Amino acid sequence: MKKIYLDNASTTALRDEVIEEMVAVLKNDYGNPSSTHSFGRNAKTIIELSRKKIAAILGCSAQEILFTSGGTEGDNMILRSAVVNLKVERIITSKIEHHAVLHTVLALENQYNIQVQYVKVLPNGSIDLTHLAQLLSDQKKTLVSLMHVNNETGVVLDLQRVGQICKQSKAYFHSDTVQSIGKMVFDLQNLSVDFMVASAHKFHGPKGIGFVYIRKNSGLQPLLFGGEQEKGLRAGTEAVHQIAGMSKALELAILHLEEEKKHIENLKEYLISQLNAYFPGYKINGKKEDFYPILNITFPFPANKTAMILFNLDMKGIAVSRGSACQSGSVRPSHVLQEMLTEEELKLPNLRITFSHFNTKEDVDDLIAALKTI
Repeated sequence: MKKIYLDNASTTALRDEVIEEMVAVLKNDYGNPSSTHSFGRNAKTIIELSRKKIAAILGCSAQEILFTSGGTEGDNMILRSAVVNLKVERIITSKIEHHAVLHTVLALENQYNIQVQYVKVLPNGSIDLTHLAQLLSDQKKTLVSLMHVNNETGVVLDLQRVGQICKQSKAYFHSDTVQSIGKMVFDLQNLSVDFMVASAHKFHGPKGIGFVYIRKNSGLQPLLFGGEQEKGLRAGTEAVHQIAGMSKALELAILHLEEEKKHIENLKEYLISQLNAYFPGYKINGKKEDFYPILNITFPFPANKTAMILFNLDMKGIAVSRGSACQSGSVRPSHVLQEMLTEEELKLPNLRITFSHFNTKEDVDDLIAALKTI
């Protein structure tokens, strides 16, 4: 049976060049990067060259990049250290963030009795920036945590504007950029963002590796203690092959960004044209012109089709999701869509369809054909 993968916001397939890079490092550069002999020095060189490459792509200094296991660890590290070390009294976030942020904020609220405020979400899934400015008007020591691209709807936050609002109020700004790094161009020299998070498996790199951007002299302290790896901010022997794979994946993502973006945009437009032709009552959750690889759709099917739609598509070899993969086993409606849709709309079948450059027009045709049978 032909397999069609349309769940690229959950994870992406590794590029062949990334696999080759990682295998070469696993075979040849297996020394401990903390060792002083040549095996260790070679491994350490790979790590530092990878760090410099990532920093150059993002427009920051290498010392501002810290390697982690991925987005969840990065979000936890930044939020927790902001409370414990930076002594923020309040965190402002939204109810459409990834659970790596939402659950961490709740834990910090219970543990440290900090104030948590939620900025309003507009019906199209955008953040109400006027409300954000109002919340920040009282000048409390605050961390604002708002994701750049929503992982369920693809709605894009204006990082430049939010950064300016935070800077005017002397608030720290953390953005979960897991969905956007590798799929957009960043210039951190001209962005007022203090902390950002990335995960390699979202841009055709390996799972289990990511990084955080921590603006110089921010004052963040370690969560893990042990050795002096990562400038003492994250103890533990580094996964050299994963770091090398992530660096290669990001380099290739940016190298091919424009051509792959155009390809994906064409696929998305084609899918929308087919939905218009065959399912005229569908609704796009968010805005179709937002983040190009993501399309979140509510279908005009009976509510009793909701529970089985993913199963039926999977039986035909088609992989999509109903929202974040981190909660795909839940029977509860998406916490993101709950902020945007009515109770009746939430009962209808909903799919998140997410593309990569590996997808084809034929994949869209097969998806439409499968949906017609439901």
